[in-house]
Amino acid sequence: MALKKFKPTTSSQRFKVISSFDEITTSTPEKSLLAPIKKSGGRNNTGKMTMRYTGGGHKRKYRIIDFKRDKDGIPGLVKTIEYDPNRSARIALVVYSDGEKRYIIAPNGIKVGQTINSGLGATPDIGNTLFLSEVPLGSNIHNIELKPGKGAEIARSAGSSAQLMSRDGKYAIVKMPSSETRMILLTCKATIGIVSNIEHNLEVSGKAGRSRWLGRRPRTRPVVMNPVDHPMGGGEGRASGGHPRSRKGLPAKGFRTRAKKNPSNRVIIERRKSKK
Repeated sequence: MALKKFKPTTSSQRFKVISSFDEITTSTPEKSLLAPIKKSGGRNNTGKMTMRYTGGGHKRKYRIIDFKRDKDGIPGLVKTIEYDPNRSARIALVVYSDGEKRYIIAPNGIKVGQTINSGLGATPDIGNTLFLSEVPLGSNIHNIELKPGKGAEIARSAGSSAQLMSRDGKYAIVKMPSSETRMILLTCKATIGIVSNIEHNLEVSGKAGRSRWLGRRPRTRPVVMNPVDHPMGGGEGRASGGHPRSRKGLPAKGFRTRAKKNPSNRVIIERRKSKK
C-alpha cells in the first residue's frame, strides 16, 4: 500500500496523510457475510452515560471474519481485497472450491486470484494457515490461536506479526508483536505472513472531524479538570497535575497492573521490554 499526502489548500488538508487504497479492488461487500452493529453511544440500559468520549460515528455493518480457518484441505480463491471499517487491516473475500464464501484478514502481499489453503499439509506460503508444529522456524506469522480451535487472538491489527523462534516439547516459542516471548501449544494454528496495511501507523487524520466519524467524542485532559473529577485536576493557574494516574487513582506510565497469580505466567518466558 501507499500513503497519500495533500496540498495545504485548507487547514485540515495541511497535515493530512491517509491511505491511497490502491490495494482495494471493490467497494461493495459480500451481503451474506454482513451483520448489523448496534451502537450504544456509551450509555447503559437506563440511558446513563457509563463510557465517556464515545458516541456518534458513521453507520457500519460488521463483516463476519473467519478467524478459525477450519476449512482444512479445501482450497480457496481470493476474489477481492476490501476495506473494513471495523479494523485497521484489509480483509479478503475467499471463495472455496465447495462454493462457500468467507472473509479473512488479508496478509501483506496477497493478490486477487491467489489460492490459499489451511490445515495439515498446507505449504508455508503467504495467506496459508498451518499448525505451529508445521510452520518453518523463523517465519513471520499472524492470526495466532492461544487455544486450539478457539480462533485467532494474537497479531490481527494492521502491520503486526509475530515470529516463531523454536519448539520445545508440545509448545512453540513465539516472539509476540510486543517483544514478549511465550509458549503456545503446537496444536494451535497461525497464518503465514504480516497483516496488510503496514503503513497504517503513519496516517494522520488532519482534523477533529475524522475522529467524530470514527465515533470518538472530544476528550477532556485530566489536568484541566477539578479535583472532584480527577486526581490530576485542580491547582492554581496551569498546574502540572502531579503524578500521572487514572481517574480511579491507578498510577500510569510504568505501573504494572498484571496480576501476580495470573495463570498464563507459566507460559511467558520473557516479558515485553519497557518503552522507556
